[in-house]
Amino acid sequence: MANNHDDDALARRIAAARRSEASKRDGSKREESQGWSVALEFVGAMLVGGFLGWFIDRQAGTGPWGLIILLLLGFATGLRSVLRQQKKFDGE
Repeated sequence: MANNHDDDALARRIAAARRSEASKRDGSKREESQGWSVALEFVGAMLVGGFLGWFIDRQAGTGPWGLIILLLLGFATGLRSVLRQQKKFDGE
């Protein structure tokens, strides 16, 4: 009879450990997904700024100035977005 009770207790402990591990994996997947989202948004802002600057330079013949200025603007926009997302993640 004591053996049956021990088996039940062990089964409950195993089930609880599996649930705990599954929730840890789900949390790390969510965090990884958020990280990729922030990184892609940052890189995307820089690429859009760089492309627009290159296009303006090519059309207007302004040399590298449009590229430089809009690339810096894209960097600032991406950085602002990253900081805003980080603030939101810290609040969760």
